[in-house]
Amino acid sequence: MSVVDADSKRILLAAPRGYCAGVDRAVEAVERALQLHGAPVYVRKEIVHNKFVVETLTDRGAIFVEEVDEIPEGAVTVFSAHGVSPQVHADAEARSLRTIDATCPLVTKVHREAVRFAERDYDIVLVGHKGHEEVEGTYGEAPDHIQIVGTPEDVDQVVVRDPERVVWISQTTLSVDETMETVGRLRQRFPALIDPPSDDICYATQNRQEAVKAIGAQADVMVVVGSANSSNSVRLVEVALEAGAGASYRVDKAAELDPKWFEGVNTVGVTSGASVPEILVKDVITWLQDRGFGEVEEVRTQVETITFALPRNLKNDLKNNGLLPLHVKGRSPAPNHTR
Repeated sequence: MSVVDADSKRILLAAPRGYCAGVDRAVEAVERALQLHGAPVYVRKEIVHNKFVVETLTDRGAIFVEEVDEIPEGAVTVFSAHGVSPQVHADAEARSLRTIDATCPLVTKVHREAVRFAERDYDIVLVGHKGHEEVEGTYGEAPDHIQIVGTPEDVDQVVVRDPERVVWISQTTLSVDETMETVGRLRQRFPALIDPPSDDICYATQNRQEAVKAIGAQADVMVVVGSANSSNSVRLVEVALEAGAGASYRVDKAAELDPKWFEGVNTVGVTSGASVPEILVKDVITWLQDRGFGEVEEVRTQVETITFALPRNLKNDLKNNGLLPLHVKGRSPAPNHTR
């Protein structure tokens, strides 16, 4: 590594980064449910995969549980952005829970694709990570028709009834390149493989990966802000390395940064996963600036304008109670509001 010129130490800030429309909608759904109903509001699984968001909402009266059988009968319950299976909906109904479904509309689209192809009796290959909430929810839509494939190597284990009637769908937060590699292997085995009607990998995942690719080769070190269980954040670390970054690290917050990572470094790239509020990115930039990285250059590859409306039943209840919207994209979780 060349000698560092203190005047040239800079930060390349990827854009887009942070909150996507689905995360923004889900976080606001919990905030507005607390505003409307008061605490506690129960949330099945983490509303989004970010420690700071979960901890902040917990402080404001949200109670996060693993399964609906942990929730008192009749309680207000929010389903996370990752989606749930029909069985979870049925279990919630059996407990008379007042549910607010904050599933990202792009995940809902994949669920509908799974149902549609299952009704047409296709074998469905779901490219995704076993155990991830989104994959569990999608699989639950048609378990008799779906096989989960996590890596290109897993393709060799796929068994279908009719090679002419096979379709692939995917988890929305995967690496674009890795997914296409897996699909390529599938197509080698099943040349008649059908693509989903539209791209399953969400626009925000793709945009954040493209922004990292744009700065990766210039970055001596890439810092990705995001939690360990955030699939899209973990992928960004890998994408940065593939794009040519000298090193790449994931942190939940600035306090986890190690000064040793930046010894002899001129250029640091910074980005964040789709479930990360901007305040955490600002903290990382401040930490870096305190250590001599003065210039911040935002490198923008896309402008995102997509927004999603709140779940219909929640929106109607808010309207009926005269509560005005507070939607501000990319904000940190907001304090409770009084009615």
